[in-house]
Amino acid sequence: MAILKKKGKLEKPLSLEEELLNFQKEQEKALGLDQVNKNQWFDPVPRQFLAKDKSSTTLLFGGMTMAHDYLVEGALQGLGYRVKHLDCPDNESLRYGKEFGNRGQCNPTYFTVGNLIKHLSHLRDVEGLSKDEIIRNYLFITSGSCGPCRFGTYVTEYRKALRDAGFDGFRVLLFQQTDGLKQATGGESALKLDTTFFFSFLKAVFLGDILNALAYRIRPYEVIVGSTDAAMDRCKKYMFDALSQRKRLGPALNRCRNELKAVQVDRTKVKPKVSIIGEFWAMTTEGDGNYQLQRFLENEGAEVEVQSVTAWILFLIWAGRYDTLQRMNLREADSGKFGLKGKNPVMRLRMLWLADRVLRVMFQTYAKAVGLRNYHLPDMEEIARVAHEHYNNHLRGGEGHMEVGKLILNVVKRKVNMTISVKPFGCMPSSGVSDGVQSLITEKYPDAIFLPIETTGDGAINVYSRIQMILFKAKQSAQQEFEEALTKKGWTVMQLQKIASRSKRTNALHASRHTVACTAANMIYDMRRVSNRFFFLRKKEEIHGV
Repeated sequence: MAILKKKGKLEKPLSLEEELLNFQKEQEKALGLDQVNKNQWFDPVPRQFLAKDKSSTTLLFGGMTMAHDYLVEGALQGLGYRVKHLDCPDNESLRYGKEFGNRGQCNPTYFTVGNLIKHLSHLRDVEGLSKDEIIRNYLFITSGSCGPCRFGTYVTEYRKALRDAGFDGFRVLLFQQTDGLKQATGGESALKLDTTFFFSFLKAVFLGDILNALAYRIRPYEVIVGSTDAAMDRCKKYMFDALSQRKRLGPALNRCRNELKAVQVDRTKVKPKVSIIGEFWAMTTEGDGNYQLQRFLENEGAEVEVQSVTAWILFLIWAGRYDTLQRMNLREADSGKFGLKGKNPVMRLRMLWLADRVLRVMFQTYAKAVGLRNYHLPDMEEIARVAHEHYNNHLRGGEGHMEVGKLILNVVKRKVNMTISVKPFGCMPSSGVSDGVQSLITEKYPDAIFLPIETTGDGAINVYSRIQMILFKAKQSAQQEFEEALTKKGWTVMQLQKIASRSKRTNALHASRHTVACTAANMIYDMRRVSNRFFFLRKKEEIHGV
């Protein structure tokens, strides 16, 4: 240690930390990096959306499923905003993103920013708007993200790409997922993120989740090809009109239920159920960003289970409760009685618990009104508990422990025949889970049929080939469940078809109780004992050769 002398007296020796700090200051001064004159970088691009511009400014957004984007547009129109959702990103969007974006970005960023530039280019080159008109009358809203996810830090990359594409000064507003009502919008901002805004937004999210869940339940078993999509288009229009005109949702929900109930289905078809999990954008988008994975699986003879946006909101609420409980034990860290100086942790926990209850009640109310039966939102505590042994609940990159917990529950509870984890190439939060931790899970649960895939915008043929190979195992698993169910009931396939045709199982909205993964097998288990009269009629038909 250095010993300092002052006026003939020895001073206290410098500690190692003090020596290092002095050395740091000397080096910073020599390099011109001294802290006194240091100016932090600041992004000067305007972010304001003032109240006086509300009537003339169109809000552009996108990034969820097509149903969600359409219904959110209706909800925001009902609040008086001029708003337009962007089309689902395609490979042309990817081309724009790679042309004007920096190298090394993740797939969602290329597709999302490219989709925005494609739309603005259309306004300029096709509709004839000038650059100034576009910048003055349009802005884009995007979401932030978790720490390890680069997508949430790319708002500056958006502006770089927009500048290079000829739209310098175009406004991009960032919406933080974890801030809830506490968004920094400013007193004069036209974007009022109050309770009315959030409840309108949540309604659109709930309805989008419900319609998607019903569509993926019904479409694989439709008798007339395309009837489900046609009914869904009408349902989305009913809901859009109700949201945009601030009308009661009840009549629209009833009309949707009647539309979907009219779709003819045959659930005696044996199809494997495949769950899509992974990085949020990649598993949610329905376009080229994930090689149109949902439709590809359906075309290959599978029933797809998609993840809901509501589950992500519930996860954010769970994370808030979990962190509050953890911080309450850190009394000495910030001088607060519960480690939360200036806060009331008990009240915070109550409010988060109430938020969870309210969201679940609202969701199930709308779901029952439309006809979505036997659909259960995930239990976040259960997911955290089963995943904790393999993935620390403190880690929040991407979906955190949810991806691990979902796979374990899919296997243990026989919820699906196959699980696919989809993520963009190089996605840091998801790659470490699906390519690392999940390999341990599949060893511990050998019955798991699991496939991790990466998306890059190209290479669709390779991805399709891998899925087809693993899907063959899932089809065998579903067929085995179906045959076991028939054996336990003592029925043949022909008998099952006759029984099903004379029961409520032909109703598109009917949902059998869960026993195994395969829907056809669940239908068999769910059937009550067939009456003697039915067997008498069947015997009579056989005698007469009918």
